[in-house]
Amino acid sequence: MANLDLYRNIGIFAHVDAGKTTTTERILKLTGKIHKTGEVHDGAATTDFMEQEQERGITIQSAATTCTWKDHRMNIIDTPGHVDFTVEVYRSLKVLDGGVGVFCGSGGVEPQSETNWRYANESEVARVIFVNKMDRMGADFLRVVGQVKNVLAANPMVMTLPIGTEDQFVGVVDLLSRQAFVWDDTGLPENFEIVDIPADMVEDVELYREQLIEMAVEQDDDLMMAYMDGEEPAMEDIKRCIRKGTRTMDFFPTYCGSAFKNKGIQLVLDAVIDYLPSPTEVDPQPLTDEAGEPNGELALVSADEPFRALAFKIMDDRFGALTFIRIYSGTLKKGDTILNSFTGKSERIGRMVEMHADERIELSSAQAGDIIAIVGMKNVQTGHTLCDPKHECTLEPMIFPEPVISIAVAPKDKGGAEKMGIAIGKMVAEDPTFVVETDEDSGETILKGMGELHLDVKVDILKRTYGVELTVGQPQVAYRETITQEIDDSYTHKKQSGGSGQFGKIDYRIKPGEPGTGFQFKSVVVGGNVPKEFFPAIEKGFKGMMGEGTLAGFPVLDVEIELYDGGFHAVDSSAVAFEIAAKGAFRQSIPKAGPQLIEPIMKVDVFTPDDNVGDVIGDLNRRRGMIKDQIAGVTGVRIQADVPLSEMFGYIGHLRTITSGRGQFSMEFSHYLPCPNSVAETVIAEEKARKAAK
Repeated sequence: MANLDLYRNIGIFAHVDAGKTTTTERILKLTGKIHKTGEVHDGAATTDFMEQEQERGITIQSAATTCTWKDHRMNIIDTPGHVDFTVEVYRSLKVLDGGVGVFCGSGGVEPQSETNWRYANESEVARVIFVNKMDRMGADFLRVVGQVKNVLAANPMVMTLPIGTEDQFVGVVDLLSRQAFVWDDTGLPENFEIVDIPADMVEDVELYREQLIEMAVEQDDDLMMAYMDGEEPAMEDIKRCIRKGTRTMDFFPTYCGSAFKNKGIQLVLDAVIDYLPSPTEVDPQPLTDEAGEPNGELALVSADEPFRALAFKIMDDRFGALTFIRIYSGTLKKGDTILNSFTGKSERIGRMVEMHADERIELSSAQAGDIIAIVGMKNVQTGHTLCDPKHECTLEPMIFPEPVISIAVAPKDKGGAEKMGIAIGKMVAEDPTFVVETDEDSGETILKGMGELHLDVKVDILKRTYGVELTVGQPQVAYRETITQEIDDSYTHKKQSGGSGQFGKIDYRIKPGEPGTGFQFKSVVVGGNVPKEFFPAIEKGFKGMMGEGTLAGFPVLDVEIELYDGGFHAVDSSAVAFEIAAKGAFRQSIPKAGPQLIEPIMKVDVFTPDDNVGDVIGDLNRRRGMIKDQIAGVTGVRIQADVPLSEMFGYIGHLRTITSGRGQFSMEFSHYLPCPNSVAETVIAEEKARKAAK
């Protein structure tokens, strides 16, 4: 069995363009995993293997790879930075034990860094910080350290100082060892020398070293007392304290360098091994019951425990479906049978592979602490627990944000419909934030996602990977109709045409129902004026008409119908006659009952920096929003409001403009409310015109 103390499961995450993928490339080169480094701007980075990633120069999917550094095995996940793909960061953090937060030396702590940092805090993932791009114009290490403190409310522990700035950046000073690492101009990571600390930096090095040791010894009372008495702790004691404080997130060891120029990466790799936890040092995953509530049991990380793993990503590539899993306990061998506790179905393990971006190395077994991919699993989705059939359990599931934007799509040619269905099925399995629905009113296929870029990429993947050309339409709002007044009415259906005729008379009361009740029918007929056997037909007639209202043809909600009298004919009355009578009654009475257009209201949750709260609230008010609550947090304010869906299209772009890209929001359907008259008139006119055009 492999020694779990020598494992490190880490993720690399940051804002767009801070250099995550470049940092991953350099780590792979340094650890001997690749021999030629690919560049993001050339579209040749190892972990950016999708065409869309290479063209746009951004990471869309998180990519997994494994490498070795100083006898330690590292499973590394390079995650996307763009807000539309944060789900990739979230689900990667869920299965990692540690992370490297990359910040740009000149850009500093950017909006997406805050989101990722918040996710990492929620997932309780220990991190080291790497301030990258120290060779860039305007790079300032200490300013970024200050931003980590002020913007992220985190506690950075400065471990290195840069030698030179911008284009004069040549290396770093390691504060603990008081060694200066200087690289030459060849750009090769191994071409460095250890030299004396530059004379003009000696004072700063001592000052920051003192701060570092003071922060570290706070983790150990005995060492702290000895240090206050003037005794400097031994190097291994300092490292032990830093490891402890990093694990509990009391502070975050902070390094600097330039990934692109291959300067400073070795020290970050050393920090991953020295300070980030192994799988056994992380708090075990809680097990939950069927309702998702913790049941008090824990998934202890050990190869001797029963098998437990979490599927955290599904990917479809040219070889078939891949299910990425993190094994929390036990071992897994080729040919084993495992249980999916979500579906209750067992599956046999055929092929297991270790991933290196889109290459794969066949495995015959894996154990607790490993991140691997299984080929060809069926019915497994992100967040499902895989376990030993004899020891059924459920690991804490993943909760994904709701999609916030939707578009209507249709294949350009008839043959594309089936292809589109198959392709979309695969894409939905891969991405839990990508939702597909069929609009019952129009029959259109509606794609829902996390933002315009997210859906843009999905449409692009459908076109290139699956060869489906789409026509993309404007999003539609699901309006509904209801009534506002109670009326009593009567309707007689009579048809004589020789032979047996049709006769049905009903006296009924139509009134507005409670919101959310839909359609309700009851009969209070006393005596035999309408025989009981015709009640179901009358109910069926009324209910069948609820699909199309009399204002603009939208479905009708929340109507209560009470049948209290009527009449029948011994020969001519039938179930069909009474059903037709009910349909005629609906058409006759709904226009008299104060019909009204109602619109979907969304529960909107906006996160904004303190500086932009006024602008965001003003904007929500202009969108007919009702502000419900404001919750102040460390890095900003959450504003909760109810806003009509029709006012929310294009909101994400507008929000990013008024908050300089730092705002975020999520929304979900809440309830229906009446439309203001001006809105209702416009919608009804447009809908009638649309139907006339068809």
